[in-house]
Amino acid sequence: MSAAAQREHTVLFTDGAASGNPGPGGWAVVAVTPDDRVIELGGGEPHTTNNRMELTAAIKGLQHLATDPAAVTIYTDSSYVLKGITQWVWSWQRRGWKTADGGDVLNRDLWETLLALVQTRGRGRIAWEWVRGHDGTAGNERVDEIAVAFSRGRSETLFDGPLTDYSRAVLDLPDPPQPNHSSRDVVGRSDGSVTRPPAAVAKKTPPYSYLSVIDGVLERHATWTECERRVKGRAGARFRKALSAADEASILRGWGFEAP
Repeated sequence: MSAAAQREHTVLFTDGAASGNPGPGGWAVVAVTPDDRVIELGGGEPHTTNNRMELTAAIKGLQHLATDPAAVTIYTDSSYVLKGITQWVWSWQRRGWKTADGGDVLNRDLWETLLALVQTRGRGRIAWEWVRGHDGTAGNERVDEIAVAFSRGRSETLFDGPLTDYSRAVLDLPDPPQPNHSSRDVVGRSDGSVTRPPAAVAKKTPPYSYLSVIDGVLERHATWTECERRVKGRAGARFRKALSAADEASILRGWGFEAP
């Protein structure tokens, strides 16, 4: 997805970390709202597990958006969270929060909280997408940084402001899967079925170019590293990824520049 104007939903990245597992932990959220505002959230606990922090991140993100009616797409690198909320939770609930072998479901308190948030938001209002961790997806890399920092007791400055002032290509997302392999609209089904396992992540479309504008001066970049180097820390900077020559021309026209 390259054009914010095409989004009618909030993009949410979540992650959790624990040093020692169990040990000191941290959770993190990066949200991008339809009006192009980026909000970073994060926190920590003195003694916890990685799985609890992963769940806490998803909970905190949805709680922050409780009064926002927009649909939400949540990107997580946790198979535990994605499979749990789209498959396992329904069986656990039917069995009185017992596993298939009769044991107690771990982290039941958090699963119940997350399930309530999902059900309150309504069927089809949350899409869950798995993204490979440490694979260059900017939003996922950032939530990992925040979660790890909190797990290690480090202070972290959390961003809250316009997307144009954000120094990371947070909307440079993996391409959506084909319709018959999507996890969208799975949450809310009583049978807990899922049509796309988290192991099957879509490949990114190679970018055609990256564009940036600072003080009315346009530059074209071959890589995000070059673009980021120019726009990072520059208030009012504009930047976008183009997926094709036609996409680049459309972006340039939208910015008031003559397309080549």
